[in-house]
Amino acid sequence: MKKALLTIITCFSFIFFLYAQDPVGLPQIVNYTNLEYKGGIQNWAIDQDKDGRVYFANNEGLLSFDGKHWKLYRLPNRTVAHALKIEKDGKIFVGGQDEIGYYKPNNGGILTYQSLKPLIPKANRQFADVWNICEANGETFFRTVEKIFYLKDGTISVYRTNTEWTFLGCAQNRIYAQQKHKGLMVFDNGTWRTACKNSILKEGTVTSVLDYAPGTLLIATLKNGLFLLKDGVLTPKITAVDNILKSSYAYCAIAVNKDWFAIGTTTSACYIIDKEGNIIQHFSSDEGLQKNYIRNLFTDKAKNLWLALDDGIDFIAFNSAIKQIFPDNKKQISSYTSCIFKNELYVGASNGLFKLPLDMQARDLSYSRSNFKEVGNLRGQVWGLNEINQKLLLAHEDGAFEVQPNNLKPLSQNTGNWLFEPLSPIEPVPVAVAGTYEGLQLLNYKDGNFINAGPIVGLDKLSLRFLAYDNNSNIVWTSHPYRGVFKLTLSANHQQVIKREVLGVKEGLPEALGNYIFRIKNRIVVASLKGIYEYNDETMRFQRSALFEPYTHTTAIHYLHEDAAGNVWFVNGKKLGVVDFSTNESHPTVVYFPELTSKLVSGFEHVYPYNQQNIFVGANKGIYHINFLKYREQSRLPINVLLTQVKLINDKDSVVFGGYNRIKANAQIKLPHELNSLQFEFASTLYEQQNTLEFSYQLEGFDKQWSAWNTKAEKEYTNLPAGTYTFKVKARNNMGNESVPVERQFVIEAAWYQSWWFYALCMAVVTGGVHMFIQQQQRKHIKEQEKLKYLHQLELEHNEREIMKLQNEKLVADVSYKNKELASTTMHLVQRGKLLAKIKDELLPLVANGKSEKSADFKRVVRLLNEAERNDGDWEQFAMHFDHIHSNFLSRLKERFPELSSNDLKLCAYLKMNLTSKEIAQLMSITIKAVEVSRYRLRKKMQIPSDVPLFDYLIKAIAQPAKADDVLK
Repeated sequence: MKKALLTIITCFSFIFFLYAQDPVGLPQIVNYTNLEYKGGIQNWAIDQDKDGRVYFANNEGLLSFDGKHWKLYRLPNRTVAHALKIEKDGKIFVGGQDEIGYYKPNNGGILTYQSLKPLIPKANRQFADVWNICEANGETFFRTVEKIFYLKDGTISVYRTNTEWTFLGCAQNRIYAQQKHKGLMVFDNGTWRTACKNSILKEGTVTSVLDYAPGTLLIATLKNGLFLLKDGVLTPKITAVDNILKSSYAYCAIAVNKDWFAIGTTTSACYIIDKEGNIIQHFSSDEGLQKNYIRNLFTDKAKNLWLALDDGIDFIAFNSAIKQIFPDNKKQISSYTSCIFKNELYVGASNGLFKLPLDMQARDLSYSRSNFKEVGNLRGQVWGLNEINQKLLLAHEDGAFEVQPNNLKPLSQNTGNWLFEPLSPIEPVPVAVAGTYEGLQLLNYKDGNFINAGPIVGLDKLSLRFLAYDNNSNIVWTSHPYRGVFKLTLSANHQQVIKREVLGVKEGLPEALGNYIFRIKNRIVVASLKGIYEYNDETMRFQRSALFEPYTHTTAIHYLHEDAAGNVWFVNGKKLGVVDFSTNESHPTVVYFPELTSKLVSGFEHVYPYNQQNIFVGANKGIYHINFLKYREQSRLPINVLLTQVKLINDKDSVVFGGYNRIKANAQIKLPHELNSLQFEFASTLYEQQNTLEFSYQLEGFDKQWSAWNTKAEKEYTNLPAGTYTFKVKARNNMGNESVPVERQFVIEAAWYQSWWFYALCMAVVTGGVHMFIQQQQRKHIKEQEKLKYLHQLELEHNEREIMKLQNEKLVADVSYKNKELASTTMHLVQRGKLLAKIKDELLPLVANGKSEKSADFKRVVRLLNEAERNDGDWEQFAMHFDHIHSNFLSRLKERFPELSSNDLKLCAYLKMNLTSKEIAQLMSITIKAVEVSRYRLRKKMQIPSDVPLFDYLIKAIAQPAKADDVLK
């Protein structure tokens, strides 16, 4: 019973020892699930090509990863891929169920599969799973349980066994295989000979054979642990993981570097050991792995680890310069402050104070192997740790304490404390002040101890978390982001504020609020929302810092810390950066750490630079360790960039370039005009720097300049016109280190309507069209001229008609006027006739009586009157005027009817004038009845029917010089 209890205690002690020996710093671990890489859950083998792409033998085929994009290549029979090996010529050999072959890029840079089964003798073409593929001296071997296929010079030989082939591997450029019940075999000049006859290797299962030393191999077995093989002699390799490997099988092992080995197990995940057998690191689900079942391990060109898991893929940035440290086992606490004191790392966290013994012999303290221990019995926030006068002072939400080896000595417990600031740069410092929740506390140093001298009076109860001492020890600078910047002048005994100045916009600051006071480069500076300002003692004002202006500009800064090398660490928003003065003080560089973006404790940022290899940064979970020298060195290594794919954008995407440069880089990809929308994918295979990488690209022939730097790893161009284009892309990291651009040229051919014959046809059509147009225009011009002539003629005719109209109107007016005159003259004649007739009538009675002496005279008068009545002179004058007015009416009438007498003509003229019979009788000095008779006689002479108006007949007879019958018609 006692013996069993002792064994249990020993085992627990050994497990505790193993845990304690893990390095405190944990590198970044990235988990890739099958949902992300879109393949099967199980992964079996890993390899890397010369361009840096990583490949995985997966349950659903061959997986490739370039840092940004995953691609899955299925085997022809869609079988599982168990084995993988990339040869120097670029062939990617893959083995699966009843299938062996290789992938190689075609002329379009696209991986295509070539099966090797036709090379196998027909009798051996049926086989089960291929579990291992190895290559040495240009010879390739494939292992199944029953057969090993040997490929050389395009011919495959088969090595069968009557038991089982349980292992195949390569070490020291030789091929080793394990045959069940026969032991470990080595391939030598076409035959397999026994390399070791030890029974362990006959009955146990070998999982790995590795180079250990010249002439010595390290043998990993599934259940029996590790062994060394030299000159055919097998000896156990004693390590700190022996007991673990017996219960948790060693499924695989690889060399991490020349001194370290990684062992993958089925239940305890991955152990890193050195040649002496000591545990360097243990990675499991507790450290962040997805599973503890490791099927394969691989170290890439950057010495980082890839783990093929039973469910997923994990990447461990094993060679990273940034590591995470967890003071608590649950890995949940936030860290606000840290300090190395007496070879121990103290971390002030959200739930107390923790300390860790350090291996000060190691340059990188993250490799220290120990456990954190909680100090004291504190609960709540630890805000600050300051070493003053070789004393470690602790600021806590419950007060101030001095950290002693085994306990905490209270200095003040009446209010919460933020930090401590000495009032002299020379130790021992006689006086220090503490920023508290309610102002400043004074700490006097006397007889090797700090004594609380009480609050400094003259201040309001103001929470002061930012302090800086001036060159004058009686002046203390402090700030509150929502109250302003204060310059406090203390009394000689430092117990009272004798002068308090509040500095703001009037004193040169850009804003009244959001200002944080610090002492940097022996200057009092303020980190503001618009850059860094420093105080000028001569002008007693703040001014923009000439030292930091070229590097921080107007960037909002709220944290600053200067390290011993003169570098200035700062926080901008949620980003950590440093102005690196150590390499070139006159031309410093600005370095950001995107790996830590949004991982700092917002508003309570903390950077503790112990030295250039050990920078501690407070974080939301645990604390981060930065080996800045290593980080800077790695960031300056050459950066590669790959154009991984070019594909068409249409209803169904089609890859036109697969990313493999089998063809010359300047070879052209020719595309028809309708396929003028493309997507370019690119990446860099610096897997540990993926968070720091940015890309810039340019499509020469379309883009006028390079794009702005961004993290996007693809670019689309749509509806490109015909022409020759060259796509270029380059990468850079946060140190400004750029890669050499890679490029790919392609041509979008002209459409059929952009060909020379189409242009010639168009030219002919245009020429013909122009000719036809000219002719049409000429015809149109002629028609227009004819039309203009016609219109002109019409205008002339119209004008003539208008002139004739005007003339006719004038003639009508003249005729009307003359008719009026003629009518007036006629009426005058009528009136004269009436008057003469009346005078005659009056004289006739006198003549008839004969009594008057003057009767003879009266008779003579009457005779004269009769003669006047019969006088034709008036008629001739009348006729002349009448013919003039009425177009020779009387002359023409006389010509038509020569038998007409003068009286007939008179009657016709009077009828033409439309006079009444009475008026005609007066003019002709006849009776009305005589007029009617004359009218009757006129009808007879002119042979006018009684039913035809005499007036109308006269008008027609004169207007139409025709026969009388025609006139009557």
